[in-house]
Amino acid sequence: MAERVQQPPAKRLCCRPGYNAACRQGQRAAGAQCGGSGATQGESSKTQNPETLLDIAARKVAEKWPFQRVEERFERIPEPVQRRIVYWSFPRSEREICMYSSFNTGGEEIGSSGESSDETRLPFRRGIALLESGCVDNVLQVGFHLSGTVREPATSSEPELLCNVSVSFDRCKITAVTCGCGNKDIFYCAHVVALSLYRVRKPEQVKLRLPISETLFQMNRDQLQKFVQYLITVHHTEVLPTAQKLADEILSQNSEINQVHGAPDPTAGASVDDENCWHLDEEQVQEQVKLFLSQGGYHGSGKQLNLLFSKVREMLKMRDSNGARMLTLITEQFMGDPRLALWRQQGTTMTDKYRQLWDELGALWMCIVLNPHYKPEQKGFWLRQLRRWNSVDVCPLEDGNHGSELTNLTNALPQGPPGNPDSLTRPHRTVFTRAIEACDLHWQDPHLQHIITEDHYTNYCYHDNLNSSLFDARGWPLWHEHVPTACARVDALRSHGYPKEALRLAIAIVNTMRRQQQKQLEFFRTHKKELLHKGITSVTNLEGWVGHPLDPIGTLFSTLMETGRGGEDGAAALLDFSGPLGSGRRTEHPVFPTQRFLEEGDSFVSLAVETALIGLGQQRVMPDGLYAQEKVCRNEEQLLAKLQEVDLDHTLVKIFRKQAASLLEAGPYSGLGELLYRESVPMHTFAKYLFTSLLPHDAELAYKIALRAMRLPVLESTAPSGDFSRPQHIVSVVPNRLPRWFTLSHIETQQCELASTMLTAAKGDARKLETVLESIQKNIHSSSHIFKLAQDAFKIATLMDSLPDITLLKVSLELGLQVMRMTLSTLNWRRREMVRWLVTCATEAGVFALDSIMQSWFTLFTPTEATSVVATTVMSNSTIVRLHLDCHQQENLANSARTLALQCAMKDPQNCALSALTLCEKDHIAFETAYQIVLDAAATGMNYTQLFTIARYMEHRGYPMRAYKLATLAMTHLNLSYNQDTHPAINDVLWACALSHSLGKNELASVIPLVVKSVKCATVLSDILRRCTLTTPGMVALHSRRNSGKLMPLEKAPLRQLLDATIGAYINTTHSRLTHISPRHYSEFIEFLSKARETFLMAHDGHIQFTQFIDNLKQIYKGKKKLMMLVRERFG
Repeated sequence: MAERVQQPPAKRLCCRPGYNAACRQGQRAAGAQCGGSGATQGESSKTQNPETLLDIAARKVAEKWPFQRVEERFERIPEPVQRRIVYWSFPRSEREICMYSSFNTGGEEIGSSGESSDETRLPFRRGIALLESGCVDNVLQVGFHLSGTVREPATSSEPELLCNVSVSFDRCKITAVTCGCGNKDIFYCAHVVALSLYRVRKPEQVKLRLPISETLFQMNRDQLQKFVQYLITVHHTEVLPTAQKLADEILSQNSEINQVHGAPDPTAGASVDDENCWHLDEEQVQEQVKLFLSQGGYHGSGKQLNLLFSKVREMLKMRDSNGARMLTLITEQFMGDPRLALWRQQGTTMTDKYRQLWDELGALWMCIVLNPHYKPEQKGFWLRQLRRWNSVDVCPLEDGNHGSELTNLTNALPQGPPGNPDSLTRPHRTVFTRAIEACDLHWQDPHLQHIITEDHYTNYCYHDNLNSSLFDARGWPLWHEHVPTACARVDALRSHGYPKEALRLAIAIVNTMRRQQQKQLEFFRTHKKELLHKGITSVTNLEGWVGHPLDPIGTLFSTLMETGRGGEDGAAALLDFSGPLGSGRRTEHPVFPTQRFLEEGDSFVSLAVETALIGLGQQRVMPDGLYAQEKVCRNEEQLLAKLQEVDLDHTLVKIFRKQAASLLEAGPYSGLGELLYRESVPMHTFAKYLFTSLLPHDAELAYKIALRAMRLPVLESTAPSGDFSRPQHIVSVVPNRLPRWFTLSHIETQQCELASTMLTAAKGDARKLETVLESIQKNIHSSSHIFKLAQDAFKIATLMDSLPDITLLKVSLELGLQVMRMTLSTLNWRRREMVRWLVTCATEAGVFALDSIMQSWFTLFTPTEATSVVATTVMSNSTIVRLHLDCHQQENLANSARTLALQCAMKDPQNCALSALTLCEKDHIAFETAYQIVLDAAATGMNYTQLFTIARYMEHRGYPMRAYKLATLAMTHLNLSYNQDTHPAINDVLWACALSHSLGKNELASVIPLVVKSVKCATVLSDILRRCTLTTPGMVALHSRRNSGKLMPLEKAPLRQLLDATIGAYINTTHSRLTHISPRHYSEFIEFLSKARETFLMAHDGHIQFTQFIDNLKQIYKGKKKLMMLVRERFG
């Protein structure tokens, strides 16, 4: 309703003769309230009075006929009839209004009483709150137009807001909305919701008028002129220019407006050509999707897009044509995402979450084109759209990474002639390819029609002797079609609001799968010997059902479970299609005639569980590409998560036993069969679920399943010959494909978890533990995973609240030993941790285990590990205390450790000699042997650092002469050049000289020639020289005991040789430094010469030598004037 404004004073009254009060009768007639016969709406009228024939007829017309057709059909429509048609044309259900005003589904919105903080912010909830608070006023319905004002109360941050709201509607659908709040969103604002719900809930309080054209038709000329003048007067500032423009056009004989019969009326309802659909703001849909995509998955944009996809599914379920319309808008924005071209240029893949959005997009188009009640022109339009998107270069591919070379299996149908095999190969399958292929599908097959429309479609006289039989031996209908395609039909039926039809077809598909499984089992039993002898594995499914883009098993499972649990799509929403498909008569009682197609004791839940087990156990090839392989894992885990929500009763346990036995015996058709294709998807995760489920009921069967599933042939270095023998049709489809498993790490982890689960369950059972151990050693090829299993077994075996399980402890030790052997010659960053853990495990197992690993150390450890970790830990006090050993046992263990140490020292003296000496300290013979090994290796096998280290150890142990001998051997390997004055070996050289000096003159005389030969660094030599001149040789003993003696003279050997070598080193170093000296090093060089002078002066004629040396420098390097000037200033 327009806002009320004060009328301006009229200049004059304009009227025509003949005007009188009788002319107002039409207004009074139209002004009657919307009461009368059938005034109340919805179910209340049924409970109070029977409906009138007028209301029944008007309601049907209002639902189906555009008002123009009504006007054209009848020359004159009585006013009461018009009012009732207009009255019933407004939507009567709140569910659609809710659907268009929130992301949540209508059922959830209306049915929930408790409101969360998120729900209260939804427009639908806010609209209800405004309505219940009395904020809706001035509601007026003029024909097919509803208007009113909605007051939004003031808040602490916002002032009160008064919104003018108008809604147009047609055939029980809102076709246009306008609100003064300026809302910019995909869905209706709270004010539109409030006004619409006011009309639904309080129809008797709404003033109802006929379309304005009808009211104007009842007026004479004077009334019309008065009406127009008053309208212009009230709104003169807004409509006067428009009114004058229209007046000019009407008065012009040749104007366009005069060429058209009649005039437009926004309240008169729809024309015959108008599309009857709910109002959807296309611009806002595009803007919102574009915004969500630009956020790249941040700020919850991925969740928002998934909610939009859910809204599309909700619309499809309500059979709302806006579902396809909205999906088209979303798809256009997805195709226009600039990141697609960027990723294509860079050769990078899209993110996983974004990839899943594309998958959902493709699945939704599959549902749309499989609408069982499509019109041919609709399907043609969709096909053209899909082909256009499919032809774009950046259109994402189905496998997420590269073009698949799989055959077009979607069209492998029984209802058409076989195509040309050459045309079946599609090198590039996009996310739209399956939807395009599905456009060739139809619903006209008579057998299919009978399946989905009849609850009693049976043929008990049918002979089940063909693979393509239409009925099984029980006379129940079967549907032979590519299983993912058949399940896509089920999904389409569910999506378009045909749950009962979907259930019927799902049952037929599952019965077909069960029959196929039985036929495969019988075939393998018949030809078992022949197939096992040849070792040929025939992969029957290039496209596995689990992880398939169409998710066939998930679709069947959801369809059956929702019915079994009495969900909305089951009991509460079943449709009675006993007539032609599409009559759509609802039944109020949850009857399941389809239960006649369940075996005795079965239920929809048990059928769903059996379907999932069949799909998960199917032997199938691992697909190409990272995304496709990740999808297999993800889909399997999602399906298992749903299965884990089902409580196992007696019936389900029987199904588990039956399926487990079938999977074990089904040969190449089962992932748990005896014949396994090398690139088959592993069964570890599935088997773990089966194992835990069956264990309380049938432990033997559970272990058979788990042990069979431990296989991972893709990692076998020598696969059986049969693994490489492919049937001819397989070879032609996937030529020479080498396995490239991107998810191998995840698969190996699942294999490890399965083994760990078995180890835990087998605790206390020696036979089972031995069997599990053999399986682990045979099938697990990753050292890190075997190590984890060893650790798990150790933890389980040594729980704090119980005595150690010796058998399980031995299993843990055996696995640890296998890890040691596997990692002995390879690099592994956890190797040291593994070695320490093994020693701990062996300690827990007992002295025999420790002795055993030391006896066979060379197959398990490197010499360094054996001495520094194993032997050292064995001989530690903590180990002795932990094992409670007596003296005899201690000595035996120590002897083994010393023997190990000596063997390691012989094999690797560089790294093990010192450890061997340390370990053999308490055994004189062993110690002497270790020392002799060091001496033997000193000449060739050890460097100066190792020898110096052992020499210092010998000095520390009280063997100075042995230390001296090792130090002299080390000196022969050393070479210090003139500029290595910070070399780490300098301290060792100084220590060796100090040791020789302390032992006596002879030792010092022996070591100085070695020093002179090995050390060319002047500063090091001068340091040694000074130390030798400060004390008497032999005067400072090891324990700092002093005795009398004379200092050694510098003029005689051996110090003279050292002095000359030092002076020569200074001279050589000086010339070397001057060759490439820069001005910034001049001051440092002068200090170096000062130190050289101190050494020169230690000689008898040192002053003369140094002067000659300086003069030579001045002459040779006279070009370096500044430097030579500094030399003169300091040294003359």
